[in-house]
Amino acid sequence: MAFRRTCFILEDSVVIDIAQPLGVVCHDAGGANQILAMLGEPEFQGAIGYFDGPAREPSRRAASRFEIADDLPGLLGRVRTLVTGTGWSSRLEHDARDIARRRGIRSIAVLDHWTNYRERFVRDGSFVLPDELWVVDEYALDIASRTFPGLPIGLQPDRYAEQQVERIAPLSQVAGNELVYLLEPARSDWGRGEPGEFQALRYFLDRLPQLGLPAETAICLRPHPSDAHGKYDAFLGERRGHRIVLDNGDLAGALSRARWVAGCQTYALTLALRAGRTVYCTLPPWAPPCQLPHRGLSHLQRMGEP
Repeated sequence: MAFRRTCFILEDSVVIDIAQPLGVVCHDAGGANQILAMLGEPEFQGAIGYFDGPAREPSRRAASRFEIADDLPGLLGRVRTLVTGTGWSSRLEHDARDIARRRGIRSIAVLDHWTNYRERFVRDGSFVLPDELWVVDEYALDIASRTFPGLPIGLQPDRYAEQQVERIAPLSQVAGNELVYLLEPARSDWGRGEPGEFQALRYFLDRLPQLGLPAETAICLRPHPSDAHGKYDAFLGERRGHRIVLDNGDLAGALSRARWVAGCQTYALTLALRAGRTVYCTLPPWAPPCQLPHRGLSHLQRMGEP
């Protein structure tokens, strides 16, 4: 197989040299969205991808630019550079980095959030770092530099955020009064016997009267890409007196309708901030502190009790 190297410029001062063929492995949607946006340059037409879980949906939108491998071993038998996400929901990306290390394949991992950096590289006691990390803002660069001293870290433009914000209508064009609640798995019950995402949602609804929103404000719940179908049906059945609907549609479309956005600490909250929306963090006082370092986020637990 013939190998080649590709150099491309993401910004005037950022030059990346990648040995081809390039392989991409993703399980979670967040990492897949970031990586597919980063590697949108024509030089990467024909990269080889293996996508599983929630990452399959964004991969379908980029199918014309990627050859899809049948399995992970087949992909890793053909590439010289590997780019992976850093999701929580499976072993796929961890195992890909582990195999790449043993085979001498250079691996790059993309951090698409600001939480639990070290834990993202541990499975069953096995700690496997890539050869390089990529992050998309100064907040993540600071956290990653302190967490992994000595590991090369590349600061890349947040192409995915740029693309999404371009698709979100300006606040001046929003006609109605709608609040979009961005759901996400909390992966903890915070010692209370109920998944944290439900606790945060109940806390938000309890505090809602204090926000001073118009009485006719509609609340739209948007499930996370990793949420199982029907996960919130029983909850909605308990809340028949509220103007609450479920929306599984396009994220940019949902944010385009919203004047206000709420959620725990999902990446999509940062898109809402960029788009000029009022954004609320709904983590209750008994939950761990919010890890989003972004300015402009309003925290319900700091707004005073009724």
